[in-house]
Amino acid sequence: MTARTPSDRSSDSSSQPELPTASLPVPAPAAGTARPGAGKATAKKGKKPARRKAPPAQAAPPAPAQSAAPAAAPTAPRPRGQRGGGRRVRAARPLGTGDRERLLSGAHHDPHGLLGAHPVKDGVLFRTLRPYARAVTVVAEELEVRAELNDDGDGFFSGVLPLRAVPAYTLRVRYSDAAQELNELEVRDPYGFLPALGDLDLHLIGEGRHEELWKALGARIMTHQGVSGTRFTVWAPNAQGVRIAGDFNYWDGTSLPMRSLGSTGVWELFVPGIGEGTLYKFDITRPDGSHTLRADPMARRTEVPPATASVVTESHHVWHDAEWMAHRADRPVHESPFSVYEVHLPSWRPGLTYRQLASQLPAYVKDLGFTHVELMPIAEHPFGGSWGYQVTGYYAPTSRMGTPDDFRYLVDSLHRAGIGVLVDWVPAHFPKDDWALARFDGRPLYEHADPQRAEHPDWGTLEFDYGRTEVRNFLVANAVYWCEEFHVDGLRVDAVASMLYLDYSREEGQWTPNEHGGRENPDAVAFLQEMNATVYRRCPGAVTIAEESTAWNGVTRATHDVGPDGYGGLGFGLKWNMGWMHDSLDYVSKEPVHRKYHHGEMTFSMVYAYSENYVLPISHDEVVHGKRALVSKMPGDWWQQRANERAYLGFMWAHPGKQLLFMGQEFAQGAEWSEGHGPDWWLLDPSYAAEPDHRGVRDLVRDLNAVYGATPALWQRDTVPEGFAWVDGDAGEDNVFAFLRFDADGSPLLAVSHFSPVVRHEYRLGVPEEFAAWTEVLNTDAARYGGGDVLNADPLKPESVAAHGRPVSVQLTLPPLATVWLRPV
Repeated sequence: MTARTPSDRSSDSSSQPELPTASLPVPAPAAGTARPGAGKATAKKGKKPARRKAPPAQAAPPAPAQSAAPAAAPTAPRPRGQRGGGRRVRAARPLGTGDRERLLSGAHHDPHGLLGAHPVKDGVLFRTLRPYARAVTVVAEELEVRAELNDDGDGFFSGVLPLRAVPAYTLRVRYSDAAQELNELEVRDPYGFLPALGDLDLHLIGEGRHEELWKALGARIMTHQGVSGTRFTVWAPNAQGVRIAGDFNYWDGTSLPMRSLGSTGVWELFVPGIGEGTLYKFDITRPDGSHTLRADPMARRTEVPPATASVVTESHHVWHDAEWMAHRADRPVHESPFSVYEVHLPSWRPGLTYRQLASQLPAYVKDLGFTHVELMPIAEHPFGGSWGYQVTGYYAPTSRMGTPDDFRYLVDSLHRAGIGVLVDWVPAHFPKDDWALARFDGRPLYEHADPQRAEHPDWGTLEFDYGRTEVRNFLVANAVYWCEEFHVDGLRVDAVASMLYLDYSREEGQWTPNEHGGRENPDAVAFLQEMNATVYRRCPGAVTIAEESTAWNGVTRATHDVGPDGYGGLGFGLKWNMGWMHDSLDYVSKEPVHRKYHHGEMTFSMVYAYSENYVLPISHDEVVHGKRALVSKMPGDWWQQRANERAYLGFMWAHPGKQLLFMGQEFAQGAEWSEGHGPDWWLLDPSYAAEPDHRGVRDLVRDLNAVYGATPALWQRDTVPEGFAWVDGDAGEDNVFAFLRFDADGSPLLAVSHFSPVVRHEYRLGVPEEFAAWTEVLNTDAARYGGGDVLNADPLKPESVAAHGRPVSVQLTLPPLATVWLRPV
């Protein structure tokens, strides 16, 4: 897919007007017109060079909306060799055939050495490449110089002026308008500027250590040598040449070749007058001489898909979350309440922009008591059905819902509501779209050169080459970028297991062992360690969360702490507990009469609960593609299904680990989630007969979060064994799980989950003897949640009857399919 011209490209949902930036217009060639540079120059000794034929009337450029210098009124062309300011324009020595052809074909590494203004023996040589121009005049107001350059054919104009030094100058470029009258535009010459990227930036890029890479590469609006414009930079080490094409030059990059900056593989060009809202891509000449038009890998804004151009942008957002940012690191995440509401933004309320979401999402999440949201998809991606897991714009928030500043506004609003923001981040793989990262400069660049390590077998995508320093830098800096530029509080890193293992989803013979003969990917390990260490060092209070589905040792261990496998820890803050999720969902999906045979599936998680710092995820992956919504996984009739879900949520919120719940599950949506329409909000419409059933589950989630946040025993010691003790983990015949949670001071909470559809009276449980009475603080069978209202209304006083290894015990009533929480009076 190629970028669209301004007349047919999709409009985005920006809340700010797009600024026009046509400062370097070049008329579009008519159908059948040869591309500039398609033929060799026709000038011979003693013969005047052929003048480029003027473009047809309908292709004349509009007057520019902004430029580095004001346009002059149309004037008649001066005859060749006419004096300008008292100085005669002399013919310049012709370009060599090789240089000329390389400039025209976009394969020159040093256009600044040939274009622009350069001192020569008898003056200053001026040369420019302006396809379809009728004439080009050099204007140096301070020296009163106004001299028309000679037309050398193929868009080249040159001449030597008898000046002692290069002056400050502009170029007046004349084209034909619809009436065949001359249309003159005045612009600054891009080839009159020194490089706008410093040596330190280039050194850090070469070392793969530029932690603010987005400030060095991509399109950056700036004032350079006193002139406003945009610096374009791109890493393309295999390219023969790179040019800039955009809506300001009719997507013909002939006039804007970039220069190569040494051995770093970085190409650079400062273009005066280009400003915010400009569309652009890089026209890359591959090693074989063919061309490819590519979106900027570092673009910080993109067109709305399916359009694919990059957009020049800068932030104007003023943050109002200083208090949040100042205090988010006050307490470690693993010792804090951490309850996450996962949101697919485009479908949570379909059609809303980032700013419209900011007026609804924070209030909804705050009302339910979640401490964080996890947002997907955020980074730009071409296919909405991928849910953002096939990224083409790693540095650009998806433009489907607004501009980058609109996304900043949403994050700001969530912070001001006291809600942390996590985003899904996908450094494991990227799609093969031929306008994006795949074979970016004609050879494998971001992907591994070995086909066995480049292709991802499951998703039809490419895997990053983590052993290449520049690629690792691209990803590490990207993690920092989201945390620093958008104030996000954490990254949930997708598909970590596919990065760690060379044989992931590969059969024998489809993968090559590492240098030690193992299946581990040491390059990926080093990358993840560097990413985590960098984020935690630069972004206090941020957290990284691994979606890692294997038993890799040390996912949340410190990077310097070497384990028995010889690798240091990966350095994540938290890890999704995929084992708990699969086992517990398998258990609750069974009919109660069969659950006793699967009792161990609910208790096994405590065998390894403290091997990592865990999140308990009921995510989008568990409620799509035939897996059914959470309530629909439950057996029995509608009442039993809701009761099972309520009991399960009570068990989940009390279990060691942090909580994550995907949208729609908080009100027992029965249908699977679909990105096409999002949650079934109509279930909460008071006019719907079953609305109380769904509202009751949502009220339970609100109360779970409220009690959870106010009870340190449920989160303060999540990651140490001292925070948990079984009361009875072997009551398989009763389908009962009873355990204690303790805070740092030893204050307990007793959680009892009962997964049978019967009432059990006078159910005895051993409890700590130092407490005089226990009172019920939450019961998922309460009538307000849609339950049968079987409660323990009065405080329970311990009796001197030994039970479960304790000298005292209490007798309580267990409601059917319910979880009960009690704490000391």
